[in-house]
Amino acid sequence: MINGRARAFLLAILLAILLAAAARPAAAQHRDGAQRAPAIELRRGLVLTSSVRIVPKTYRLSAPVSSDSAVIVIRGDNITVDFAGATLSGSAPGAEPDEAHGIAIRVDSGRNVTIRNAKIRGYKIAILARGTRGLDLLDNDLSYNWKPRLYSLIEHESLADWLSHHHNEHGEWMRFGAAAYLSDVTGGEVRGNRAVQGMEGLMLVRSDSLRIWNNTFSFNSGVGIGLYRSSSNVIMHNRVDYDVRGYSHGFYARGQDSADLLIYEQSDRNIVAYNSMTHGGDGLFLWAGQSTMDTGLGGSNDNLIYGNDFSFAPANGMEATFSRNTFARNRVVGADYGMWAGYSFESTMIGNEFTGDRVGIAVEHGQSNRIVGNRFDGDTTAIQLWAGTVAPSDWQYPRHHDTRSRGYAIERNAISGARVGMRITNTIESTIADNRTARADTTFVMKDTAQITMRANDTVGVALSDRAWPPQRSSTSDRDRIAPPPIAGARSAFGGARAALDRSAIIVNEWGPYDWRSPLLWPVDSSRATTLALRVLGPPGTWRVVGRRGITSLNKTRGAVGDTLRVGPSDIGDWTVDLEYRGGATVAPRGTRRHAGVPYRFTYKRFEPRTTWDVRFFAWSDSTDPRTKPAEFAALVAGSPVATQQTPRLDYLWYRPTVKNVPQSRFALDATARLSLRPGIYTLRTISDDAVRVWVDGTLAIDSWAPHESLVDVVPLTGGTHDLRVQYYQVDGWTELRLDILAGRQHAGGSPGPH
Repeated sequence: MINGRARAFLLAILLAILLAAAARPAAAQHRDGAQRAPAIELRRGLVLTSSVRIVPKTYRLSAPVSSDSAVIVIRGDNITVDFAGATLSGSAPGAEPDEAHGIAIRVDSGRNVTIRNAKIRGYKIAILARGTRGLDLLDNDLSYNWKPRLYSLIEHESLADWLSHHHNEHGEWMRFGAAAYLSDVTGGEVRGNRAVQGMEGLMLVRSDSLRIWNNTFSFNSGVGIGLYRSSSNVIMHNRVDYDVRGYSHGFYARGQDSADLLIYEQSDRNIVAYNSMTHGGDGLFLWAGQSTMDTGLGGSNDNLIYGNDFSFAPANGMEATFSRNTFARNRVVGADYGMWAGYSFESTMIGNEFTGDRVGIAVEHGQSNRIVGNRFDGDTTAIQLWAGTVAPSDWQYPRHHDTRSRGYAIERNAISGARVGMRITNTIESTIADNRTARADTTFVMKDTAQITMRANDTVGVALSDRAWPPQRSSTSDRDRIAPPPIAGARSAFGGARAALDRSAIIVNEWGPYDWRSPLLWPVDSSRATTLALRVLGPPGTWRVVGRRGITSLNKTRGAVGDTLRVGPSDIGDWTVDLEYRGGATVAPRGTRRHAGVPYRFTYKRFEPRTTWDVRFFAWSDSTDPRTKPAEFAALVAGSPVATQQTPRLDYLWYRPTVKNVPQSRFALDATARLSLRPGIYTLRTISDDAVRVWVDGTLAIDSWAPHESLVDVVPLTGGTHDLRVQYYQVDGWTELRLDILAGRQHAGGSPGPH
């Protein structure tokens, strides 16, 4: 059964937070007074020191670029700012999402501050609060704020899109933007807010004792809710779905460290319950923190993760590492790993459901974990435990901990339809008892294990009884004795229109996850096909072709949403098809709403000017190192290559070379092409890892010759004929080189990188 001390501790934390949220009658008086507050109009540079009501209209107020400034500042105690539905907009109409900048509202310390009924869009951060005690964010819509362009393609990802939230001691997370960024905030309520189609939703940094409930933080391209050194918060009854990148159905499922819920760096004693957190890169991504990796101390410990739906994650339904936590009555369907719990210790995984995952529960180098009363149905492997024979030498954690795989209690689990019930390697001092297995190809696979006690495991047959989900509190079983009470008046987070769909519902384009609220043309499979199959996605309705360019054939010119349109272009590199939709109400990707029956125009286009690249590959050594021996390297690429290739595009992404005779490390290439463009404005863009330089008509235009991780560079081009030359080198690790020619002007944006 659950450890009594831990159960009492968790419930005490929950009770304290709920009571604190309800026991602020004196502070709440200012909200009543706010109903009689003066009505004002917003202006840039306004400082609010008392309660006000905002005259409801749209205010187009650009923000200062500096994060030390804001459009509006709230400063003082017992202040309510009621926007009454007013909209604060920072970006120019038609601006791309990565052009948003600045902060809309900054709350400077203070006590008992409330912001309610606001619509804020077009900023890097909608609401930034620092050092506030008692902050309430109520019923705000903080959608359509900053997010970066993504560079992954349908056929393969770009490493430029990978995220890293590992460091935030000096505000590094602010580079990701946020709907609401709370730093050093203690106490308060975040309720009824909505933040969609940005990059980050709600981000907590050193913020404690907040009650976060009934919010929607979905369809963001980074993180729905994130915690950093933030403890004793209650996160319940929220819809935090489809916060994802790094996924292309049938091609790759990486997630790129996006997540519905991120719990990082010494974030302890949080209660996460009754949330829908499906289709995230990870559903939950919990990590001890860089300080734990550097010192071996601390962790993100004693969090209760109860009764959440983490299904259909491209990577992990739940990832929790280097920490001690409790996971009870959660559900994970159709993920890669239902739960990845590397280096977890003294953790309890009880009463969870894992269905159709590649691996249900996977733990490497874990100690004294309890895996009890879980249900596994149709997972390829239900439970996998192991330890490597050599501990990593580049971080301190294993120097301070016994990281052997040992001390498990695996009891009363029900496994059905697995290829392997339990796969256990290099594990000791564990008990496997009272488990039931049915229809498994192999019940146990054990290797290099010792001191394993096996008792009363039924491997003949079992009928897995139906279990109510979402979980109810009527049960008196062990797992429900720690169930947190639902918040009075909370909505159910479950049953959203898209939460039950499988991973094929995840569509990620250059601006992040598609929300299915407007029509979209999207390739059925590869976008490289000569005759391209495009599926019409979106809300129910009809469509018709209203324009085309560079197309010789279409299989139909009108139809219904869900149809497949087959396009035969006359020029495979430059064509456009325009459709008009009529049907239900729509919400465009930038937030524009149209009523049912109002036509909505949408387009699919291809611009990839045809050319042929002559590519020569070289192997370099210390004597021809491009980093330190420029003359010798120049002589190398003037000589004989180890391989040659002619290709219509420069697009290389690999860990192991796909071109014969090219070495895995220490290679370079020299590529040339002649490009002809119609009159107009264009952009040449490269993505490179480790280094690249580009000449246009003999002039060095891009010079990123120092080694770097995947980096985006751009240079403007005009129409006409251009001679292009590209040199690139790789030291070791991943190779990425891509060159694109784009119509129009584009800046070098993209994900803010790993800093």
